[in-house]
Amino acid sequence: MTVMTLGGAINAGLRAALAGDEKVMLMGEDIGALGGVYRITDKLQAEFGPRRVVDTPLAEAGILGTAVGLAFRGYRPVVEIQFDGFIYPAFDQIVSQVSRMHARTEGAVTLPITIRVPFGGGIGSAEHHSESPEAYFAHTPGLRVISPSTPQDAFTMIQQAIACSDPVLFFEPKRRYHVKGEVDIDRPLADAAPMGGAHVVVPGTDVTLVAYGPLVATARDAATAALAEGVSIEVVDLRSLAPLDLETLAASVQKTGRLVITHEASGAGGLGAEVAASITERCFEYLEHAPVRVTGFGVPYPPAKLERHYLPDLDRIMDGVDRALGRFGSETAVLGSEVTR
Repeated sequence: MTVMTLGGAINAGLRAALAGDEKVMLMGEDIGALGGVYRITDKLQAEFGPRRVVDTPLAEAGILGTAVGLAFRGYRPVVEIQFDGFIYPAFDQIVSQVSRMHARTEGAVTLPITIRVPFGGGIGSAEHHSESPEAYFAHTPGLRVISPSTPQDAFTMIQQAIACSDPVLFFEPKRRYHVKGEVDIDRPLADAAPMGGAHVVVPGTDVTLVAYGPLVATARDAATAALAEGVSIEVVDLRSLAPLDLETLAASVQKTGRLVITHEASGAGGLGAEVAASITERCFEYLEHAPVRVTGFGVPYPPAKLERHYLPDLDRIMDGVDRALGRFGSETAVLGSEVTR
């Protein structure tokens, strides 16, 4: 085992993919000599050359359009979107072209493109640098959407995404880039858990708490805090947002009878709504309480000094757990379609 940060694990995974397949190439703004804004591609251009680690113009639609052409010619391009909010200029390429090509050609063409997206808040950044657009892409047929929460998953899942024949959106929790953990870099990729499966990361019996990406660590903290109050929370890390591993989620809810979902994106039309609806369809007779969502609010992502009020934290998640348990001591109000305090 090697201890590394989540960002370092992605770098190691990219290095392994570049070394293992000469058709893998990286593309993005400032990813070469600089190594990326977050240094996720640090030293890779020096090691593999500027024809495989390519600095691109500041033109996200052009980067994705070029990736489509490269994938047509047998390459496996890995595109970096420098910040989450910059993905919108490339939205048309991803949704209108990348997601549809396999179906449009009746399976004759695959587009093995990996799109890396640093996402989420918590770093005190400016507008368009702290967004959570994952639901747009999870809603789009033809795309896989995944998000790691640990260095081991970051190392493994980035390689699985690159090896996949489908286009994959790889959402990286940037406020967790510096979190350290053990990584088994020698484990064969074939022996790793599939990237499409959810993981039970904390077992429990009273409430199922579902999270992904940056909030998995907060969900773990909630499980520890609840245990001190005699409440056993089972934390499930989704890992794959599209498709969802509903079997793992349903098995957990059938055991606990209660469901809380948390994510940083606003609640309306979000992953929490999809999980709540899908699990209600499958587990209605097991539920002791309506599913509860703890999410960002239905407003544009706020300025840096206000983001701590926007992001779900330990207190808001514990309030959601209390509501799922039928504890009505906490005051709640409805803001649009968002539940807030």
